[in-house]
Amino acid sequence: MPDQANSAVDDPVVNNKVYIHELVDITGPNRAKYMHHITANWSPIGQAEREQLCFGIWGTVGSTGRWPEVVNLWEHPGWAGMAANFEHEFEHPTLQDPSLADWWNAAASFRSGGFDRLLVPAPWSPMIGDLLARGVRGVAYAHEIIKVTPRGALELLKLVRTDAIPAYEQLGITLVGAFETAMCNESECVLLWAFPTWASWGEFEASQRGNAAVLAWRDATRGLVTDWQRTLMVDAPFSPMRIGRQPEVGDRAHGPR
Repeated sequence: MPDQANSAVDDPVVNNKVYIHELVDITGPNRAKYMHHITANWSPIGQAEREQLCFGIWGTVGSTGRWPEVVNLWEHPGWAGMAANFEHEFEHPTLQDPSLADWWNAAASFRSGGFDRLLVPAPWSPMIGDLLARGVRGVAYAHEIIKVTPRGALELLKLVRTDAIPAYEQLGITLVGAFETAMCNESECVLLWAFPTWASWGEFEASQRGNAAVLAWRDATRGLVTDWQRTLMVDAPFSPMRIGRQPEVGDRAHGPR
C-alpha cells in the first residue's frame, strides 16, 4: 500500500474549495445501484458542466449509523464556483436542469430524501487531488459530525491540527478532511479519517479511552464540543480514493450486478 503519512499540517497548498456534503436515504435494496448512478452516471457530467469533482462516495456501515445510507462529498472551486453551480441548476423555470431529467428520474427510484450541508475546509485540509497524488485510501473511514459552541468551529479545527492529527498518525490513521459547516453560526465541524486496515479502526476506537495522546486531544475539546457523532463508512466501487482517479464515462459499462 502507498505511503499514506499525513502531510496536511506542513503542506503549503491552501485549500480554498467549497464542498457539498450529502446524506442520502436509500430505498430498498438499491444502494449499489445508487452508488453506481452517482459516480459513473453523474460525476462525469458534474466534472464537465460544473467543475465539480467527486471527493468521495461512501456507504454508511449500518451497525454504526442510519441505514441504508450513502454519503456524497463534492468539491467545487470556491464560493464563486458554488454560485455558478446553483445558477446552472436553478436558472430554469422548473428549478431543475432539463438536460438531467432522465438522470433525476433514475436517481429518484433509488433514494427517498436526505440532508445536505455546505462545508468550508480548513486551509490545510487536503483536496481530492492531493489525496489521490499521495495514494491515500482507506478500507474504511470515520465520518465525524461534531457540534461546538457558536463561533467555535475554527477553534476546534485548530485543535484537530495541533492535537488530533499527531495523535492519530501514531496509529497509522490519515486525515482525509477537516471542515466547518457553512451557514450555521460556525457551530459544526465534519472530520474524515482513513483506516488502512479494519484492525486499525478497532485500535482507533479502543484509543478513545486508552491512549494518552488521544485522551489529551479529547480533553482539549472540553467546554467547546457539545455533541460528537461518529459513523463508519466504506468506499463505493468507483469512489475516487478507491480507484485512484475521478469517475469516468467508461465506468458506466461496469455497473452493479
